[in-house]
Amino acid sequence: MLAVSSLSRINEPLSLEGVGAAMAHHGELLQGVFEVGNGRLHRGLVTLPLPAMMSRATFIATKSPDITVRPHGRAKAGVAARLTLDHLAIAEGGAVEIVSDIPIGHGYGSSTADVVAAIRAVADAYCVHLQPSRISQLAVAAEKASDAIAFGEQALLFAQRQGVVLEHFGGALPPLLLVGFKSRDGLPIDTLNLPPARYDQAEIQQFRVLRGLVAHAVRYQDANCLGRAATASARISQRHLPKEHFDQVLAIAEDAGACGVQVAHSGSLIGIIFDRTAKNLRQRAGRVAGLAKRLGFRDVAFHQINDDGARW
Repeated sequence: MLAVSSLSRINEPLSLEGVGAAMAHHGELLQGVFEVGNGRLHRGLVTLPLPAMMSRATFIATKSPDITVRPHGRAKAGVAARLTLDHLAIAEGGAVEIVSDIPIGHGYGSSTADVVAAIRAVADAYCVHLQPSRISQLAVAAEKASDAIAFGEQALLFAQRQGVVLEHFGGALPPLLLVGFKSRDGLPIDTLNLPPARYDQAEIQQFRVLRGLVAHAVRYQDANCLGRAATASARISQRHLPKEHFDQVLAIAEDAGACGVQVAHSGSLIGIIFDRTAKNLRQRAGRVAGLAKRLGFRDVAFHQINDDGARW
């Protein structure tokens, strides 16, 4: 239900404008199927947030019930805006404009970032604060599957097809340095046409253990434990969406003393994880980046995650 102050704004002439933003992610640390309290299995994932890349949306209300979106091709943001207006019981429409530096189709969560930013922009126009749980449900309705970026940098096990939190790990990820890159073919992936992975019983049992490792890693800020969980999940992902030269990436990470390897389970991204507080970080991460470039991996970059932003 809207607050009284919000209702008064809705009845004013349509000169309303709102803005919203949402961050990218670098694929997943863990993805699979997990038991919930009733014993049922749910698909879920733990997102690796990437706040250095953002999608920003502007929404301007109009008297027409139609939704227009710029630039062309961001239709999901328009659907999300309409769903948000419907949720707020607003018949009028508006214009959505997206400005984003998130690459499309590689596992950065570009469409979810657009959708979440659009939802926040509509809510902002009408002075309504939507909880992350509501934003997530609207996002799933707009694009069929979503991730947990509406919750910012909180560490969550999130059901991407229901838009609900399966487990909150009680904090944020430990400080990390990620050497990220795209697989050598580097081709965008149409996630909507990618069939969901079908996991066997052995993998399902392994997911239970990996979930516990992530919980431990967050509670004790243990980057090495997190890296072990991510590497195991990445190995499972190889059976469903293989990354070229994945074994070489594992060897590079091990040789550099990295915490582990993570991937986008529905994209081309690969990341080698380092403890942000580790010794000789510049030398070891630089060597990994150089090897990745020599092997032909694309768009090699460094990402600081959940740290204070100081130079490493």
